Amino acid sequence: MEMKPFQLANNTPLSLSPNFILPVNKRPNLLKVLPSASIPIIDLNDHDIDDGQGPSPLVSKISQACEEYGLFHIINHGVPKELCQKTLSVVREQYLTKDHTKQVKVFNYYQKVQKYEGIEKVKMWSETFSHPWHHTEDFTHLLPTNPPQYRYLSWLIYKLFTFELDIRGLGLENDCLKRRIGERPRLNCQANYYPPCPDPELTIGLPEHNDLGSIAVLLQVEGVTGLQVIKDRKWLPVDPVPNAFVINLADQIQVLSNGKFQSVRHRAVTNKLLPRLSLGMFYNPNYDTVIGPIEDLIDEEHPPKYRKYSFKEYMEEFYRQEGKRRVIEAFELAP
Repeated sequence: MEMKPFQLANNTPLSLSPNFILPVNKRPNLLKVLPSASIPIIDLNDHDIDDGQGPSPLVSKISQACEEYGLFHIINHGVPKELCQKTLSVVREQYLTKDHTKQVKVFNYYQKVQKYEGIEKVKMWSETFSHPWHHTEDFTHLLPTNPPQYRYLSWLIYKLFTFELDIRGLGLENDCLKRRIGERPRLNCQANYYPPCPDPELTIGLPEHNDLGSIAVLLQVEGVTGLQVIKDRKWLPVDPVPNAFVINLADQIQVLSNGKFQSVRHRAVTNKLLPRLSLGMFYNPNYDTVIGPIEDLIDEEHPPKYRKYSFKEYMEEFYRQEGKRRVIEAFELAP
C-alpha cells in the first residue's frame, strides 16, 4: 500500500516493511561511524587579531573549514534562539497534525526513494515537505493558515539568507560568489522528519549524496543526532550545537572555487528512540546562470579543473546520470 503524506509521522507503532530495507552493501553500518567529531564551529563575533593585513581571522577560519570539511556550524548569527525553537515546533506540528488542509498548493510533500542495482526502488525512512522562497517576493499568502504560527518562518528565512549572503567572501573578493551565482538565485525551504526506526541498521533517512546547488543553511533540532559527513573515507556525526546553524557547501561552490572548497558528501541516519527534525534553506543558481571556476583563482600553477556550463545543463546531467556517479565529474577537465 502506498503511504500517504505524514503517515510515518502519525503512525504508532511503526514497522519496517520490506520496501524500506536497503541492499546489504548500502546499509549504514553504524558501528563504523566515529563516536564524535570536531566539526568546525565558527563564531561570527570572532573579529580578534584583525591587523588589516590580508584576510580577517574570521574569513580564514571559514576558508579552512570549507577546504577541510565543506561544512561547519555558525554561532552568534543574530537569529534569536526563541524564533528557531518556535519554527521547529511549528514545522513539527505540520507533520503531526491530521488536518490535511495544510497541504496547500505551494508545498510539495513526498517520501524520498532511491534506486539501487537489481532493486527498483527503496523508500527512505523520512518524510519531506518543501516550498520555494525568495526574500524579495511575498509567498506568505500561499503558506498554510493552520497552524497560524507557520508564518513565523518567513522572517527566519529572510534572516538566514541575509546572513548567508553576507559571508560569501570566503577569502575571495567581496561579493564575488554572490555575483557569480546571479542576482536572482533560486531559494528553497525543505523540512525533513525522521521518525524513530525499529532497526536503524537496515534503512536510512537520507542516502549519501552531495547537494547540487550552492549553499544550504540547516537548522537541526537539539538533542538528536542523525546528520553525518564523510571525511578521510570515514563517516563523522554532525551533532547539533545549541543555537547554531550548519552551513553546507554544494557542488557549485566547489566548481566556482576551482576545487579549493569542497562540496560535502553527507547522509542522514535514523535511531530507535527519538524523532528527528531538520529545516534546510537551499541557495541555488537560476537555470540560465553560467557556472565555472572564478578567474582570480586560475593561473599557470592552478589551471581550471572544470569547464563552464549553465546550471540547467548541470541539472539535465543529474537526471541523465540517475545516481550512477557524481554529476560534477561530467564537467571535469582533463589534467
